[in-house]
Amino acid sequence: MINKKVNSVNEATKGITDNMTFMLGGFGLSGIPENAIAALVKSGVKGLTCISNNAGVDDFGLGLLLHKKQINKMVSSYVGENDEFERQMLSGELDVELIPQGTLAERCRAAQAGFPAIFTPAGYGTEVAEGKETREFDGKMYVLEHAFKADFAFVKAWKGDAAGNLMFKGTARNFNPCMAGAAKITVAEVEELVPVGELAPNQIHIPGIFVQRIFKGEKYEKRIEQRTVRQKA
Repeated sequence: MINKKVNSVNEATKGITDNMTFMLGGFGLSGIPENAIAALVKSGVKGLTCISNNAGVDDFGLGLLLHKKQINKMVSSYVGENDEFERQMLSGELDVELIPQGTLAERCRAAQAGFPAIFTPAGYGTEVAEGKETREFDGKMYVLEHAFKADFAFVKAWKGDAAGNLMFKGTARNFNPCMAGAAKITVAEVEELVPVGELAPNQIHIPGIFVQRIFKGEKYEKRIEQRTVRQKA
């Protein structure tokens, strides 16, 4: 069994340079690779293209990279929680590609499976389809969307073992599974890193074949974007 465990986030992110393309798992602030994002901020790399469902918030998640203007392009589906994102987009500082959420997931999954492209009905007849090939199947029109090409995919899991097998918990099982294996190098950070053989085979969500590096993350904040509490009666 190949041991894919590395001892730190710095070792896990070795080889990162300016102008690379990254996939980053998570939905809102749930299941985001906090340690990997912090390492990117600390490294100071610039000119990044980030493929992520959303862009974090102003002072957390990908918002930290946006604040330091390390991102040149965001490929996202939902971006409504980040004022700095809005400011950079409207001022022309940030290139933005907005994609229907299902299409975003399937373009990740296509890259993971080795497919060059997919046909999807989402976006046909709208600006999303402008300049793209369309085709009719069984009387319904579809848009050709190409699989993503990324240098690194950063995913966050609940548990993992040294072989790279991963288990996700709750809402963190969102874009993380379809991004694992969808880039040249997949880095998984986990809350708990266990010996090979400890994870029950039927409970593994992503097999280690899709992961190149794995490490145990530290100090997860797990913030909530919009905290709503009920007042006492």
